[in-house]
Amino acid sequence: MLLELQISDFAIIDRLHLRLGEGFNVLTGETGAGKSIIIDALGTLRGEKADVSFVRTGCPRARIEGVFSLDDCPTLIPLLREYDLLEDDDGQVILTREISAESGRSVARINRRAVNTSLLREIGGQLIDIHGQHEGQSLFNVRTHLDLLDRFGELLPLRAKVSEQVVRLRHIRDELADLRRNEARRQQRIEELSFLLEDVSAAQPKPNEEAELARERQVVQHATRITGLAADAYADLYGGREEGRGPVRPVVELMAAVANALEELARLDPAAQTLATTANELHYQLDDLATSLRDYRLALDVEEGRIDTIEDRLTVLRELQRKYGGNLQQLLERAANAEHEIERLSNSAVHIADLERQEATVLEVLGTLAGELSQRRREIGDQLARQIEDAMGDLAMPNVRFHVRMNQSPDPLGPPVLNADGARLACDKHGIDQVEFMIAPNPGEPLKPLAKVASGGESARLLLALKSILARVDEVATLIFDEIDVGVGGRAGQVVGQKLWTITTSHQVICITHLPQVAAFADAHYHISKLVEAERTRTSIKRLDENQRISELAAMLDGTPSEHSKANAREIIERALAWKNRGTEEQRNRGTEEQRNRRTEER
Repeated sequence: MLLELQISDFAIIDRLHLRLGEGFNVLTGETGAGKSIIIDALGTLRGEKADVSFVRTGCPRARIEGVFSLDDCPTLIPLLREYDLLEDDDGQVILTREISAESGRSVARINRRAVNTSLLREIGGQLIDIHGQHEGQSLFNVRTHLDLLDRFGELLPLRAKVSEQVVRLRHIRDELADLRRNEARRQQRIEELSFLLEDVSAAQPKPNEEAELARERQVVQHATRITGLAADAYADLYGGREEGRGPVRPVVELMAAVANALEELARLDPAAQTLATTANELHYQLDDLATSLRDYRLALDVEEGRIDTIEDRLTVLRELQRKYGGNLQQLLERAANAEHEIERLSNSAVHIADLERQEATVLEVLGTLAGELSQRRREIGDQLARQIEDAMGDLAMPNVRFHVRMNQSPDPLGPPVLNADGARLACDKHGIDQVEFMIAPNPGEPLKPLAKVASGGESARLLLALKSILARVDEVATLIFDEIDVGVGGRAGQVVGQKLWTITTSHQVICITHLPQVAAFADAHYHISKLVEAERTRTSIKRLDENQRISELAAMLDGTPSEHSKANAREIIERALAWKNRGTEEQRNRGTEEQRNRRTEER
């Protein structure tokens, strides 16, 4: 609900501060005083296009600010939280829009934080809905008709079930398409991996085998030289050998003699004990070295033809690596992973079959739900049409025919709908129906789309009839009607006022009107006037008291208030008040009856 509106330097408005309440708020005033400018300002505030021409001449910028209560807009709170725009828990939100005269650009803010225009439009559109005499309001947008019908018939829970199945069907079909699209590639991949496993299985490579074979090959190639060197080293360490000057004592034996001498020295001089210990350790190490050399030499028993066997094996391993890339270790890892990948790829055929079964099940469930939703829409559409025609009769258009047209489109991939003889129909998250409101304003005329109604008066009255019936399912808290009574005569004005006031049971209504019969139903009446001061035109607004209301309605009746027109004005106001009192009592009784019915259902 709009609590406060402040407008600065917007068109001919220099400063305007308007406090509004619940119920039916009426704005009246002479032509050109600025009534529609206020509507333009509200449209700008809710995210409509801002134009530099809106800035008051000679001013740097125009500014509009609206303070709204969130009590009637609980669905808006999660959106505000999502964008971190909910400052505190005071239950209010402030929308601000400034337009620069220099650049023509606008700056939008929500709760003092800058936002882009699209977000302002999204949030503002849930706070205010503006209806004029021309085709620009949401009811004349065919895309809104389905939502209005479903909300009117309380069909949104059933539609949500349809939407859930549609989303599930899309996920299944996306996965199926991906699997089928990659079927040829999948088969090719299985063949590649199978060849790899066959080659690896035939070669049976082992980790580090190539390095070990290379080392062995080097040993075999130099076996004679290696054996000789090992024998000479062993002889020097342990066996001794002849040289030019005679036999040479083995190194181990010499080291033993050195160790014995140092042991004797240590007994004579304890300071030499470290030397003796070191000599003994060296003796033992040399002895171990000699033993190892002996064993090494004995192990160098190379079988004949071993070098050819090694070369053949290395060729097999290198060819395997050349064919599949990578080193031997990487090849072994790929072979280990290939088995798991083949198993996974082979299972995709099973997965496809499982998904196809899921698809068939979802289509069956979806067809049942979508068919049920469509049938309920037809029933609700007939109810809505009867109520609209009755309301149009109240507004002096008794011959209007209203119809909710529902079409479906065939789709071989759609769900089979039982109540459509099993035909497969296109289905999205909203169901199988395309809904459009149709009207024939006069006898003998064919039904036409709502948006093509020619007469401004017919359009206004039709809009009012629709709004009065659909108000309870309209989620926007504040409805603004800009001269919706244009083309409506005085006889129907009383009913227009009644319809507008009836809407206030679920909405705040702000209405600009030229009809005193409409203004008489106001819960709060504001007069807008145009003043010229210092050769500048400005707009002012004030809330009228009871006497001022009578004078204003008298002026609206006769142009100039007179005792006769004031008496007529009082009579119009009293008649409206009596009707409102009866309406309030009926609403109270209806509410009590609804509560009683709910308690009965609960029991």
